[in-house]
Amino acid sequence: MSTILPPAAGGSAAPNDPAIDSGRGTGLWRDAFLRLRRNPAAIAGAVIIGVFLLVAILAPLLAPYGGNDLPGRTSITPTTIPGPGELDGFPLGLDRFGGDVLSKLIWGAQASLLIGVISTALGLAGGMLLGVLAGGLGGWVDNVIMRFVDILLSVPNLLLAVSIAAVLGQNAYAIMIAIGVSQVPIFARLLRSSMLSQRGADYILAAQTLGLSRRTITMSHPLPNSMGPVIVQAPLPLATAVIDAAALSFLGLGGGLPQTAEWGRMLTYAQSELAIAPQLAFLPGACIAITALGFTLLGESLREALDPKTRRK
Repeated sequence: MSTILPPAAGGSAAPNDPAIDSGRGTGLWRDAFLRLRRNPAAIAGAVIIGVFLLVAILAPLLAPYGGNDLPGRTSITPTTIPGPGELDGFPLGLDRFGGDVLSKLIWGAQASLLIGVISTALGLAGGMLLGVLAGGLGGWVDNVIMRFVDILLSVPNLLLAVSIAAVLGQNAYAIMIAIGVSQVPIFARLLRSSMLSQRGADYILAAQTLGLSRRTITMSHPLPNSMGPVIVQAPLPLATAVIDAAALSFLGLGGGLPQTAEWGRMLTYAQSELAIAPQLAFLPGACIAITALGFTLLGESLREALDPKTRRK
């Protein structure tokens, strides 16, 4: 009896594909990469993310001062905050505490990257666990899990994150957990739907005919083939995580010292100085917006490049 083999995870070209005959071996991911190279939005997003990652990783080398240092505190008065270029050694000026704005923006990139990556990883892990259970077991397990996911989705992301962070306490770990929990429904629904779409595939039926257990079939075939769409979705929640982290810090749920280098916290303490130093609010706000834009552009471009409906165009 012949056995129908499952397709490779992430997709692959058919044996009679001209690309294989020519030796180039174009597949789903290679074709997506070629499409991304021709997409200006994808290039712009990749450049923004690349700069953001370099600044965050190299913050100890790029920042003139530490994140909590106050080298210009003696230059601050109740009515005067030196702006960009007004003091030697402080190209972007000082904040209300006497901290170097340039250094705080650089260290703030590192804080945003750390919170964004960890929170998205937590959301991805939790969403995959629920998605695998719902899509693999089905039945009442699927109904219970999806009703729980629906409850989470009924609450706006930011409101859910604020509620969780307020319960867990005012610290960076609470923010990571809060944002991660708010992202669990996104990954859970995506993985479940991708696994359910393969339930009637020929290779699944063939595996069942061979007497393989449900666990073996789920872990060997539907799950690996469903990981692509979930991984592709990750850059979009990362953009949301950066914005939510800044919002939670702006609301005072991030903990730490007032002068701690974090973009949302910088926005909080810039409100009372808008009249005399508007750059204190504009600069961190621009960093948040540009970083989120970069993740959004790359995420949307990657999704479109892997979408079968657009790959034929």
